Amino acid sequence: MNIATILAEGAVGMTGSIHVGLAALGAAVGVGLIGMGASSAVGRNPGAATPILVQAILSTAFAEGIVFFAIYLVR
Repeated sequence: MNIATILAEGAVGMTGSIHVGLAALGAAVGVGLIGMGASSAVGRNPGAATPILVQAILSTAFAEGIVFFAIYLVR
């Protein structure tokens, strides 16, 4: 076995981890944007805090669900 074969085999095994990492990074950015939007919305209209909280929690759950799909597809 030469070094190119070893590196190629390592790269093939690592691509799944890269995809999961990118999905986690995207979900983290999405959750941050959701939190920022919810905070500014409650700041503009404090009376609507409960419906905004419900929407933010649902959106956060959907954004984090992407990571679970990525983990499931890698295995």
